[in-house]
Amino acid sequence: MPFMLLAQIKKDSIKVFYLGGQSNMEGFGYVKNLPDSLNKKVKNVFIYQGNPVVDNDASGGLGKWDLLQPGHGSGFSSDGKTNKLSDRFGVELSLAKKLQELYPGQKLAFIKYARNGSSIDSIGTSGFGAWEPDFKGGKGMNQYDYFLKTVKGATAVKDINSDGVEDVLIPSGIIWMQGESDADKTEAIANQYYSNLKRLTDLMRATFRNNDLPIVIGKISDSGDIEGGKVWKFGELVQYCQEKFAATQPNAAIVRTTNTYKYTDRYHYDNNGFIDLGKQFATKIFLLNNKMGDKSKKASLN
Repeated sequence: MPFMLLAQIKKDSIKVFYLGGQSNMEGFGYVKNLPDSLNKKVKNVFIYQGNPVVDNDASGGLGKWDLLQPGHGSGFSSDGKTNKLSDRFGVELSLAKKLQELYPGQKLAFIKYARNGSSIDSIGTSGFGAWEPDFKGGKGMNQYDYFLKTVKGATAVKDINSDGVEDVLIPSGIIWMQGESDADKTEAIANQYYSNLKRLTDLMRATFRNNDLPIVIGKISDSGDIEGGKVWKFGELVQYCQEKFAATQPNAAIVRTTNTYKYTDRYHYDNNGFIDLGKQFATKIFLLNNKMGDKSKKASLN
């Protein structure tokens, strides 16, 4: 049989993870301060990052598959044809490195859409953007719509690394770092965080066609870098809701090491924080998949 015909028949199985949330998922680490082990292109790990914008912007969610490398943090942008890398990074680099250790020889992919300052509750957004699925303002586009657009764009591509072999994307987890903006407005919004997060992630799981898809969330923390010592006025309420989510939802876990991280400003972790957070996310999502018997192998986005 000719080689080209074999290439057409063969398919690559690639585990794909969704990365979402607000600024500490978007990423505020400085590429210039990365260790050499992370400051490079990552072989066999691919990323599709949706263009992060405010609500009601038609360019939101545009993206293009690329080999993972530094620059997918705050300041990244895409017009759907070209990715513009930034001088920042998020959890994706150390996440990839740790996942490669846990899944040796396995090709991996990330679908990322995160927006600085965004809240789930539309009242808590303060102009940065809301993830509330039913929120319709202006043209009716918000962060949830951009999530859907990002996933649709990413999964429409049959050969994400352009090697001539069709890729089968296997949804393997949702990784979520968000909640600070919902802790900043009113007690009522903070108290609703559990139900808001549950509804949002239920819909995200449905988007990936797997209602048991593992979810790992990062617990918000507070730098205390403000008069009075609390940046997030209702942070404890959101933290309680996050713990409740991890304890009561199926195939869910929480990363708590965020309370040990140092900050570069009152809102964002330093380089070491982002690097550790990626490792923690990788370990937690791997353990959840193992606990399930890696049922994700049975469901693809094709």
